[in-house]
Parts: sequence; C-alpha cells; structure tokens
Amino acid sequence: MEAFDRHGLPVIAPHTQRSWWTDRICAEFDPQLTAEAHVLENIVPFIRQRWQLADGGIGLLGTSMGGQGALRLAYKRPSVFPVVAAISPAIDYQRRFEEGDETLPLMYRDAEQARQDTALLHIHPLNWPRHQFFCCDPNDYPWFVSAERLRMKLGSLGVPFECDLETSGGGHGFDYYNQMAEKTVGFLVDRLEKERLRVP
Repeated sequence: MEAFDRHGLPVIAPHTQRSWWTDRICAEFDPQLTAEAHVLENIVPFIRQRWQLADGGIGLLGTSMGGQGALRLAYKRPSVFPVVAAISPAIDYQRRFEEGDETLPLMYRDAEQARQDTALLHIHPLNWPRHQFFCCDPNDYPWFVSAERLRMKLGSLGVPFECDLETSGGGHGFDYYNQMAEKTVGFLVDRLEKERLRVP
C-alpha cells in the first residue's frame, strides 16, 4: 500500500474467495457469476467510467493465487490488460488436488482438467500483454518450479517479459511480497505510462 501511495496509483482490489480467478463457478464466491466474468463485466467497466479510461490503461497485479489470476487474465485478454505483474504466482494450482483442496474439485473434474486451464496454457504466441513481470523466491516450493516453467515457455516463444527468480526473502508470504513491492509497483507505473504515451 505504501508503494501504491508513493506512486499515486488508484487501486481496485476485488475479493473472490478461493475462485482462483477462473471462468468457472466457485460457489463460495458466487453461484452464478465466475470471478473472471466479475472482473470483465463489473470491475473493468467501473474502472473505465470512474477514471475515464479508453481501451487499455489497466494494469493487473496479484500475489500467490492472485498472481496466477493476474497472469491468466492478461494472457486471455491482453488488449484489456496490457500490463501485468505477479509476485509468487501460484501457477500450477492443479497441484492442490494432491493436497486435498476442497474448492478445486467442485470446479474441475480432476487435476488434469485444472492444469489445462492454468496461465501457462493460455499464452498465445502471437497475442500477449505488451508488458509483463513476475518474480518468485527460489525457496518458494512448489511455486518456484511453475514460475521457472513460465520463464522457459515465454522465452521459447519469443514473448517479451521481465522476471526476477533470483532474489530471496522469506519464501512464500508477506515478507517476500513486501520485499518485492517497490520493484513490482515501479514496473507497473513505468509500463502504464508507456501505454499512456503509446501511439495506437
């Protein structure tokens, strides 16, 4: 919050329970509206009206579950979200099936169906957010493995991105989030300004 205040960024922080920000019904969020639809149908129009924004101009940032959600939404809708950043993104959330997660089995048939819906599988080689940054503590097991896999896939596709998979600071949690906040919010500010100045 201090980093947002310092840079003067307005922030909208919707709460969607354990929906993983998917386009699947998660009853504890809403029995009829998916988290993804809520963002696209309610949050985005509100932002555009409140701050008089044209197309683009919206950046996404999330940590952990929200980090993978931010990436996933930006990969699916890069024209709406041209700037995205994620701290400790929990990309391979299908792993939660093995851990006895209570929510995901209500949303997906099995772990493989969930895997097919992760951020990695929504990257389009010719249509991606123009600005993306993600970071993960090397000691953040198991999420570091999926962040490294994302780095390799983006690199192999020739998709431009920035990442920090070297800085360590407490594993998965707020110690690391706070440590990476200034760098991540600074990225958002810089890239949103580039988008503002971009000639269509």
